[in-house]
Amino acid sequence: MGADKRNDFEKCPVETTLELIDGKWKGVALFHLLDNTLRFSELRRLAPAVTQRVLTKQLRELEADGLVIRTVYAEVPPRVEYRLSPLGETLRPIIVALRNWGIAYQERKLGERDAA
Repeated sequence: MGADKRNDFEKCPVETTLELIDGKWKGVALFHLLDNTLRFSELRRLAPAVTQRVLTKQLRELEADGLVIRTVYAEVPPRVEYRLSPLGETLRPIIVALRNWGIAYQERKLGERDAA
């Protein structure tokens, strides 16, 4: 995380939540994992603009924070799957609300553009 030296109990609860899901691709990964266990390559296909390095870093952070479970299968080539942890699952209503707000915002902007 950042260089903030305050402990989690001294922070605003919204700040704590945003720190956990901060990162352009964390929310996207969490959204795609809501109803699916996905391999790294599948997540990468669902978010083609993200680099492999950035996605790997953000998934590791989600795993370290206990939001995602990473399972490595001893196969050749190795198979790695990601799924929401029980703690990550508690973010479901937040992620769905972000999605719904984003849809409404996009529709509003499209309507404004068409009206112009």
